[in-house]
Amino acid sequence: MSKSIIDLSPLFELRADIRVAATPEEVYAVVSDLPRSAEWSPECRGGEWISGAPGAVGSVFRGENLRSEDVVAWAPLVRGTWYTEARVTAAEPGRTFRWMMLSHANEDQESVWGFDVEPADGGSRLVHHFRMGKATAGIHKITADLDETEREKFVGEWTAKLESDLDATLKRIKDVVETH
Repeated sequence: MSKSIIDLSPLFELRADIRVAATPEEVYAVVSDLPRSAEWSPECRGGEWISGAPGAVGSVFRGENLRSEDVVAWAPLVRGTWYTEARVTAAEPGRTFRWMMLSHANEDQESVWGFDVEPADGGSRLVHHFRMGKATAGIHKITADLDETEREKFVGEWTAKLESDLDATLKRIKDVVETH
């Protein structure tokens, strides 16, 4: 039996970047403030720190998310409001901020989001990245009843959605930082 596309690792690995007219420290102060993520995220409506010092390595953030009916509309995705928890895995002011998604059993998943920032042209270059090594429990649930052709279609469409989300997030962060 051949392996499924869902068994690939990494399943997703994407990055996008943008120039921001602010110092790396100013950009970092915004992107590491996850409760503000509703200002820039296409899905996250904000949330709260539920353990640890806000933005510190090891701290856990509970995010509120909202997905519309038209996002990969044919696939059995969670729609409306749902919640996630993530643990900060890197927090270097002015440089990098990353968080790993946790399963409903509070276990680490190979689903890591983050930002890297560096000085560039009198401002900063902000990189937003996402990597999913092994498929998460959620991806397995979404694809469980799909045949391989549908799984490949889902991965393709989800990749396009993620690319669009990364770009939209960066443009919104740029606006937030530059118009504060």
